[in-house]
Amino acid sequence: MLFYICPTMKRIQVDTYKHKGLRKKLIEEITQKGITDAAVLNAIENVPRHFFLDSAFEYRAYEDKAFRIAADQTISQPYTVAFQTQILGVQPHQKVLEVGTGSAYQACVLAKIGARVYTIERQKELFDSNKSFFYLKQFPNIRFFYGDGYAGLPTYAPFDRIIITAASPEIPPKLLEQLVVGGIMVVPVGPSNAVQQMKKVTRRSATEYTIENLGDFSFVSMLPGKNP
Repeated sequence: MLFYICPTMKRIQVDTYKHKGLRKKLIEEITQKGITDAAVLNAIENVPRHFFLDSAFEYRAYEDKAFRIAADQTISQPYTVAFQTQILGVQPHQKVLEVGTGSAYQACVLAKIGARVYTIERQKELFDSNKSFFYLKQFPNIRFFYGDGYAGLPTYAPFDRIIITAASPEIPPKLLEQLVVGGIMVVPVGPSNAVQQMKKVTRRSATEYTIENLGDFSFVSMLPGKNP
């Protein structure tokens, strides 16, 4: 049994055998939906999702659903997290840019696989909350940034993989420039008030990209700038 103290929430977070059992059931569910990547499944099985939600959602955390978090944002549905991560095909030690830290659940899944994660959050409330989230201290391979996701992190580019966890009206051109040749980006594209199309973008050369459409999803909006 593992115990983690979360100072900002003033409560103990406990990962019990019951929680682990619920994660196993969740793994079975998303496997039936088509997630087959062993590294992705292992990461989701070993990241306690209930740590990222209010204690009222302690056991509902393992339902395959999205939930509201602070700043009117959401923690994505586990299947969606798994789907995007599987598309990326992340390998250990690869540099991954995540746009939209949110609760930091997706970042931890990527870090469990062994990626070096650079994650940007525009909501200062969420960025500050994550700085004091004790569970994140065990992930030295995650670096957190407060900034504009549309601008990316040119200082740290290029990236092997880029994942966008909010609905963008287009594939952000500045982020395309920060992708290595051979790199992959996954991004839900479309208006925020409708269903978006998940797109896989592969950079083939300095000027050429291929784009695949991979189905309908629903995300909160990706907004420009920072929200203090």
